[in-house]
Amino acid sequence: MLRTALRNLLAHKARLAMTVLAVCLGVAFVSGTLVFADSSAAAHRAAASKSFAGIAVSVTPKHSPDAPPGEDPAGVLDDALVRKLAGVPGVASVRPAADGSATLSAADGTPLRAGRARANLGAAHVPDGNGEDRRYPLVEGRAPRSGDEIAVDGGTAAAGRFRLGEPVRLATDGPVMTKRLVGIVATEDTRVTAGGTLALFDRATAQQLFAAPGRYTGIDLTATPGTGQAELSARVAAVLPAGRAEATTGTAQAAQQALYVGTLTRGHTKLPLVFAGVSLFIGSFLIVNTFTMLVTRRTREIALLRAIGASRRQVAGSVLAEAALLGLVASAAGFLLGLGVAAALPGLLGTAQDALPDGPLVIGPRPVVAALGVGVGVTVLAAWLPSRRAAKVAPVEAMRSVQRPPSAARSRIRAAAGLVLLVLGAGLLVSLSGAKDASTQNLQDAMLACGVLLVALIVLAPLLAAPVIRLAGRLTGRFGAVGHLARENALRDPRRTAATASALMISTALVAGLAVVGNSTAQALDRRAAAGLGADYVIGTRTPTTGIDPAAVERVAATAGVRTAAAVADVSLFTGGGVRQIAGVDPAAVDAVMKLDFTDGSAKELGPGRIAVSSTLARERGVGAGDRLDAHIGRGGDPRPYTVVGVYRDNPVAGDALGDLGEVRSAGFLPGSAQRILVRTVDGASAAMDERLRTAVGDNPLLKVQDRAALVHEAAGSVGELLTLMYGLLAIGVVISALGIVNTLAMSVSERTREIGVLRAIGMDRAGVRRMVRLEAVIVAAFGTLLGLAGGVFSAWAVGSLANGAMAQYSLVIPWGTLLLVCLLSLVIGAAAAVVPARRAAALSPLRAVADS
Repeated sequence: MLRTALRNLLAHKARLAMTVLAVCLGVAFVSGTLVFADSSAAAHRAAASKSFAGIAVSVTPKHSPDAPPGEDPAGVLDDALVRKLAGVPGVASVRPAADGSATLSAADGTPLRAGRARANLGAAHVPDGNGEDRRYPLVEGRAPRSGDEIAVDGGTAAAGRFRLGEPVRLATDGPVMTKRLVGIVATEDTRVTAGGTLALFDRATAQQLFAAPGRYTGIDLTATPGTGQAELSARVAAVLPAGRAEATTGTAQAAQQALYVGTLTRGHTKLPLVFAGVSLFIGSFLIVNTFTMLVTRRTREIALLRAIGASRRQVAGSVLAEAALLGLVASAAGFLLGLGVAAALPGLLGTAQDALPDGPLVIGPRPVVAALGVGVGVTVLAAWLPSRRAAKVAPVEAMRSVQRPPSAARSRIRAAAGLVLLVLGAGLLVSLSGAKDASTQNLQDAMLACGVLLVALIVLAPLLAAPVIRLAGRLTGRFGAVGHLARENALRDPRRTAATASALMISTALVAGLAVVGNSTAQALDRRAAAGLGADYVIGTRTPTTGIDPAAVERVAATAGVRTAAAVADVSLFTGGGVRQIAGVDPAAVDAVMKLDFTDGSAKELGPGRIAVSSTLARERGVGAGDRLDAHIGRGGDPRPYTVVGVYRDNPVAGDALGDLGEVRSAGFLPGSAQRILVRTVDGASAAMDERLRTAVGDNPLLKVQDRAALVHEAAGSVGELLTLMYGLLAIGVVISALGIVNTLAMSVSERTREIGVLRAIGMDRAGVRRMVRLEAVIVAAFGTLLGLAGGVFSAWAVGSLANGAMAQYSLVIPWGTLLLVCLLSLVIGAAAAVVPARRAAALSPLRAVADS
């Protein structure tokens, strides 16, 4: 039986190669992603180890809970402690550090390599006795010596196109500064090599910016030969001020930094794994269909094996052995292809703004086991049903020349199971659509319901094939007898047609659902970004720890063409055990820059001790105009009663509550500063006004000047990831669907050799045969596309109803153009997939076809 399985496998090499390719794609994504993850982690660890090479112990400040409020924890690290640590036995050298954050400005005024997954480091250049800093060795130029000079690393210089001697604009936590670039250094700090920037200052300047004169943010120690890191760490800890500083070994620091950087880039592995799951899921239908067709075609052969003594277990084992061999080949090919995927991912995922560390590919046991498990497991699992069907073939089948149709009982069972799943999935989606609550549990239930609905369509597909294909056959009937034959060929085996169309149906459902949700979300974000905004511009901070000083607000207000410039201070509001956001505003200017719709009271009475609240907060706390609300603004302190002077409809610009600008600003993280400036201009937004406002804030890279269009673009930025996923899934589905159509038509042509020969003999030319096969492929593709569109749009409607609970501006907007493009693409792919089978069918000789069949 094993020899029989091997012979059958080799007898259909070309046909099974397409099945191997389908499994190979999934295995390649899985193994390639795992190899990439292991290689990336190893590269991060290696880079971190190099960055901390030679550092035995690092001393950092530790904030004590008993310390007086406002005390700087870095105050304990001073020159006296540096001298004290230098005298600890086993310490070879001491390097004090003054590190912080410094954001550099690119040529166009935008921040260089800034973002939530970037590290914009500022540090002191600390030379040793030879005038060199071993942590940041000079590559070009010299080290900074005064407060108006800086040095940067080579990657930062290349990204910003900085040249020695030129001015560089940057900011730490205040106004923008301009310094002259005097040096370029090398660094192996993974926070920088993973896409961040590095700016080096002389020691005095760095202390002034990031600590205090004579103070440091950290102290690095090297050990004498023969002194271990743990031993030295214990000695250092013994001389540190108790509870105010701590010692950490260099190995622990390197591991912590590698973990930090690895966390920032962990998302790079998610998208390939999603593609892997989808390709394997869709590919499994191709495997099932291929083995089902092979078993059906070998019915007489299997019956003869049963007649000469083969047991059902042996027949089933033969099919599963064939699948296992196929899976082994697919796993091996997929693993090799996965190495190419792993090598290509750093270049595809890494950019100048988010570079990935270089390093060799690390091939561990996990990717190998995953490739074998996924490839063989999926293939054998998909072949299980066909193997059972093969085992049920009776010896008498050898005398039959016609394939038996599925029994009526089996069809009724399939219909009942499909209807139950359909009602269950659709019913759950409809029930969830009325909830309008985008909680995690509801979203998980919605995803489960979408999966059940998709399985229901797969189960019902053979039963839906006949009516849908007959409907589509009205269009193909315009091609005359050729179109009629194509329709009848597609209806000949509804199970085969449904299995072939299932791959396209799944990918179309995923793409249609994502397209509808993505388009609706993008338009909702567009409306939300500008909702409640009466200003033409919003000047905001890029980080929550940055503030806008009052002088910048005054300069913006004095800018030509500005009608109103209202500072807004955003601070946390603690009330009722929850954390809200309160915006401090000037009551005299709020109506000019915000579109507030008050249902009770107004903003005119805002002042110290008086606030206005949103409808949601008012409803949750049960308050209205004239009532009192116990709350606390800012961190620390006890709640106090505030008088509610008004209730306004929820407004994303105003937030949960409005308060007096002076009171809120004084309670913020940076007292006296603002987080936003809302600007109303005389003539609206323009390029000239953009430039004037950027100049007014000093081209500070920590601040962003955005008009309404820029706000909308930023809000919809996350939708781009959804579109990337959508097109990736579509590409995978199209490739595997094309393979399935080619496979099915190739076997169909082989089974219909005599029929095609008769058609040729009675006058059908080769062009007619090719057209018949292509129309059959288009019908199958249309069937899968229609089912997929129906399931995807329905699921998107239900899931979108949940999104409406989290985003009031959300409404279902169907992207007709995108869906039409998907339909046309599916039909084109169906026709293209039929090219080779159609040519084979047309090349058959009429006499030989009749004689050989």
